[in-house]
Amino acid sequence: MHKIWLITKREFLSRVKKKSFIVMTLLGPILIGLFYAIIIGLAINQKTGEKVKKIAVVDKSGLFNGKLNNPSKVEYEFYLEEASKSPDEIFAWLIIPEDFTLDNPKQIVFKSTESITLDLQGRVANSIEASGKNMLLMQKGIRQSFLDSLSMKVNIKTLEIDASGALKSSRAEVNFGLGVIFAFIIYFFIFLYGVQVMRGVMEEKTNRIVEIIVSSVKPFQLMMGKILGIAMVGLTQFLIWVVFTIGITSIVSVFMVGGSTGELQEIANQSQQNAGVSPIMEAILSLNLGFYLVIFVFYFLFGYLLYSSMFAAIGSAVDSESDTQQFMLPVTIPLILSFATSFSILGSDPNGGLASFMSIFPLTSPIIMMVRLPFNPPVWELIASMVVLIATFLVFTWLAGRIYRVGILMTGKKPTYRELFKWMLMK
Repeated sequence: MHKIWLITKREFLSRVKKKSFIVMTLLGPILIGLFYAIIIGLAINQKTGEKVKKIAVVDKSGLFNGKLNNPSKVEYEFYLEEASKSPDEIFAWLIIPEDFTLDNPKQIVFKSTESITLDLQGRVANSIEASGKNMLLMQKGIRQSFLDSLSMKVNIKTLEIDASGALKSSRAEVNFGLGVIFAFIIYFFIFLYGVQVMRGVMEEKTNRIVEIIVSSVKPFQLMMGKILGIAMVGLTQFLIWVVFTIGITSIVSVFMVGGSTGELQEIANQSQQNAGVSPIMEAILSLNLGFYLVIFVFYFLFGYLLYSSMFAAIGSAVDSESDTQQFMLPVTIPLILSFATSFSILGSDPNGGLASFMSIFPLTSPIIMMVRLPFNPPVWELIASMVVLIATFLVFTWLAGRIYRVGILMTGKKPTYRELFKWMLMK
């Protein structure tokens, strides 16, 4: 155990002292924040940078002349007939046939010298359909404004009944968002630091340093020391990012409040009188964040340890990174599948049969259970998932250690799956 601790300490200190670790630890939250700010900004304004497209409309039916509302980034100009040569400012021609009627709409021709996107095609079609619908309503003596006045918006407040029968605020988007954030962090760190374990093993193997190291420590001790050391690096970086993010948020809040405290306090008091606490904030405060953090740390560590043991075995079995591909795919497929599934199946049925199975299956449980956790899965499933994950980690570490002890000294030969299986059984 003492030798494992020495190797763990060496791996930890050698990495945290690197300039790259310090730079990424300090810049990581900023870069991630900028990345998501750009994504959110583009999502809010999808048409940023898109030029207004002028579309020439030749309405031979006479139904839509001057009656088409311009969609986003589109301007209609009406012509009596199609010109032999399009003006430079015209992007496309929209030809409505003469036999087009509201009861029997014929095919409309959309011609352009450039490729037309599905988004633009949909906007043009929607504007024509909306105009046709309004004309049909007017024929029936009904105006669109009258139909709009009949619409109503229903506001539903969701509450959850806990085990004691008490009610607490619950919002599906908050639960799902929290679970996906935890799952993404685990997914990111498993890939980032698991691959570091594999590369570290390959580096020592190709430099022949490992032949000197294994003369004083057992291969299994060396493998566990590397895995635990890099795990501590990942956990340290994550905790620094959390503290750094909280600090930046607090500083920004102080500067925003400074100089206008009275005005902001008046607005806050008025908001509380009118609407009370924000529903989303109320749902967040109702969650047991301490419990989620403990469970997150458990799946973060054991999910990493499980996959890192397999990455270490792969690194010991090959001589170059190009040779790792045949072994990496079977290892990473469950991880990628679980992350992709968390956005689809679990978003609609977090307590279904597939979700329950994947949250107990050890290769997918670190991701899936973290997504399901805000939806309060059965306690027995959570306990079973944790026990199975620990047991699988111990078994996989033992098997990986048997591959590691043979593969760490094997060079010049590309192993097969059959040979890896023999190494597991070798005494």
